[in-house]
Amino acid sequence: AMPEVNYVILATPPHFRPMHLMAAIQAGKHVFVEKPVAVDPTGVRLVIEAGELAKQKKLGIAAGTQRRHQISYLETIKRLQDGAIGDMVYARSYWNGGEIWVIDREPGWTDLEWQLRNWNYFTWAGGDHIVEQHVHNLDIMNWIIGTHPIKATALGGRQARTDKRCGHIYDHFAVEFEYPNGVRMFSQCRQINGCEGKVEEYVIGTKGDSNCHGWIRVKGGENWRFRQADNNPYRQEHEDLIASIRAGAPLNEARNVAESTMTGIIGRESAYSGQSVEWDAAMNSNLRLGPEKYELGSLPFPEVAIPGKYKFA
Repeated sequence: AMPEVNYVILATPPHFRPMHLMAAIQAGKHVFVEKPVAVDPTGVRLVIEAGELAKQKKLGIAAGTQRRHQISYLETIKRLQDGAIGDMVYARSYWNGGEIWVIDREPGWTDLEWQLRNWNYFTWAGGDHIVEQHVHNLDIMNWIIGTHPIKATALGGRQARTDKRCGHIYDHFAVEFEYPNGVRMFSQCRQINGCEGKVEEYVIGTKGDSNCHGWIRVKGGENWRFRQADNNPYRQEHEDLIASIRAGAPLNEARNVAESTMTGIIGRESAYSGQSVEWDAAMNSNLRLGPEKYELGSLPFPEVAIPGKYKFA
């Protein structure tokens, strides 16, 4: 409602981002929206709708998938898409790290207030860490392969981080994603202290392989390595959006980040349910997470999802 504001940053818990994005676009604002942009299929569809409206209104949308603005990734992935390692055969991605911050409940906080403050640990608010954190690596995979997966087959669980202060999310996932061209991508993510850390992406083609952001090895050919100074992608993503607006050709990353978010969602729902989840079925799902009314009162959170019992709606 403030006409002097033309650029909005959305960094609330992920649950709210679809509705905030649409409201901002309807109000005529350019938007930087943090990742992930949703926690459920209903939210993903709203983000895509907002992206289409932004195109009509010539408004910019950039997302917090900052690797798309990092020179080392841009230079490497351009070469991969130009055929440097031939046809894609196999890919894998990881975000294996330790536990992140926890906000302990204080006396007087209602259920909803505590869950909003401790949002990483409630699927309705944060999406679980495969969606909230691993989305970065999944976005790289979709970017390189050139499309989103058509199916996810996953497993996961809650083995080490079991205290109620950590809500009801899982602490590890492993997913096989199938893409339309037959490529399989294997994904791991973990938030457990004391374990080996690994945050990376890797692809294998018919002619070679690459780590996606620094080197390419070619069988019997010329290898390549990124040797220049890298940039700060957290700054660059904003600079690129602002420059595109000033040039009259605003960026619109809504669909890319929506599809990468949905990639994490189908992986999560497959692990929760113990069943493979197909992209089209998920995109047509009416699953909506979160309270019906936003009131600082009672909001019991679900039990931990048990595969074989939990059903993906």
